[in-house]
Amino acid sequence: MKNIVNKNIKEWSKHPFCEQTQKEINNLKKDETKLYDAFYKNLEFGTGGMRGLMGVGTNRINKYTIGKNTQGISNYLNKSIDGEKSAVIAFDCRHNSIELARTVAEVFSANDIKVFLFSSLRPTPELSYAVRKLNCSCGIVLTASHNPPEYNGFKVYWQDGGQIVPPIDNLLINEIEQVNFNDINFNFKEELIEIIDSEIDDLFIDICLKNGLNTDLKNRSGKIIFTALHGTSSTIISKLLKRAGYKNIKYVESQMDPDPNFSTVESPNPEEVESLDLALKLGEHENAEMIIGTDPDADRLGVAVRDLNNNLTLINGNQLMVLMFDYILKRLKANTTLNKNHFIASTIVSTPMIKNIAKYYNVDCKLSLTGFKWIAKMIEDFPNQEFLVGGEESYGLMIGNDVRDKDALTASLAAFEMMSYYKENKSSVFEELVKLYCLHGFYKEKLISIVKHGQKGQEEIKNLIDNYRKNPLEFISDSRVKYFCDYSTSIKRNLIENKNEKISLPKSNVIEFESIDGYKIILRPSGTEPKIKMYISVNTNLDSINEFESVNSILENKIQEIIKSIDL
Repeated sequence: MKNIVNKNIKEWSKHPFCEQTQKEINNLKKDETKLYDAFYKNLEFGTGGMRGLMGVGTNRINKYTIGKNTQGISNYLNKSIDGEKSAVIAFDCRHNSIELARTVAEVFSANDIKVFLFSSLRPTPELSYAVRKLNCSCGIVLTASHNPPEYNGFKVYWQDGGQIVPPIDNLLINEIEQVNFNDINFNFKEELIEIIDSEIDDLFIDICLKNGLNTDLKNRSGKIIFTALHGTSSTIISKLLKRAGYKNIKYVESQMDPDPNFSTVESPNPEEVESLDLALKLGEHENAEMIIGTDPDADRLGVAVRDLNNNLTLINGNQLMVLMFDYILKRLKANTTLNKNHFIASTIVSTPMIKNIAKYYNVDCKLSLTGFKWIAKMIEDFPNQEFLVGGEESYGLMIGNDVRDKDALTASLAAFEMMSYYKENKSSVFEELVKLYCLHGFYKEKLISIVKHGQKGQEEIKNLIDNYRKNPLEFISDSRVKYFCDYSTSIKRNLIENKNEKISLPKSNVIEFESIDGYKIILRPSGTEPKIKMYISVNTNLDSINEFESVNSILENKIQEIIKSIDL
């Protein structure tokens, strides 16, 4: 390994790498651990593309690693597509995003590929929409989503507007691996770079309204709070909500301006309640009925509503998903006969309650591996069925098929519409959630994430998962394990009957345990961060709304018991 590190450092210490890069390498040499981590491997594609720390090195986001990837994609496009090739590029508010986006544009243009470059920061879902609207060969967005400020990333979208999936991802990786840094063509052609602006914004807002607006609503007077958490939704949201007819809305003004340091939050991740502290304070002051915050690239959203005791409470991603799925299907059912030609989609790590909702509305339910690229792929894979809505536990929703990725803007509008709809019908969002638990079973989930830094951390994650793979759990809490799924071998084992069946999903380093009572534990490494993730799901019956708090406590205690029994 040290030979690889030394070879990479030597290569980066001369042409074509700039003088500034070489100075930064010399500074890194003062810290052998950081130097090693920057050069011991190439930054890899995960579930969300390529994401990592910014800085010099093969294992960092910088002009050269971004340029190498863009050159590889250019090579593939020029080999595989006849006629004009084109790419659309967007970027978020992060440090270096605008410069890296320009680098991508320049390399594409140097390779005779037409480029549409957004004039300033834009939401990731707008990029997904623009790929198809502009009939582009691919799309790139420079973003690290909700990661800390020192991160950036490079998401690749293909012709269908979705993130790359097999076989395209492996074909692109093969091309990228063949590119030497000397091969990157930075001799851009300005005439091939076209700046795009509000014309795409207006079309995108039309799509948000088409998929998120409830035209039957008579009253949108509920008090609502919105925060962009310093990210890209600030470019669209006020225009969208104004066109939808919302007037009683307050914005967290200090978080509506783009800020690459995310200076008002510890983490710009709406999965974490702390990120919405300022919005919750404003919500209490204004007596708001719903609060929404979106992450920096506007594909995820956190939502807070009034609970049964009229306290503002953050609902988790699974709760948001079941609420939105039920609301959307309820609306569609009023005007359409739903059947198995319609489908909803989620992921293996999301709440099993989704299957019960699909059965209730008589629609098909499809599950994928983690990552919205797999949900978007279903639209292409099942052309004889109509996709309605997709979601996953990590606070992502995709409504309709115009955008082929998580879309926090359409989802925000639809969530405000849902709140208004239930208010109009003398109910509330939280009350409807509890009613769903009474109808479909009370499912409660918990995600545990443990950060493991560097090469040592990656080895720890691998060893931990391998240990449970070799020594499967026998019980989850007091419930006997029935199924053990190893997605790396595509085998689902019935441990009680000693039978095997095949898992019809792509292979992935994920293991899953399911008990006779439907309790679940899933372990997997994160595809975008140096983490191991454990997903826990337990369930029981809920007979009435009045029993919600006591049954919720029972399930929470069961989850805590499970966490203690599995030490990550």
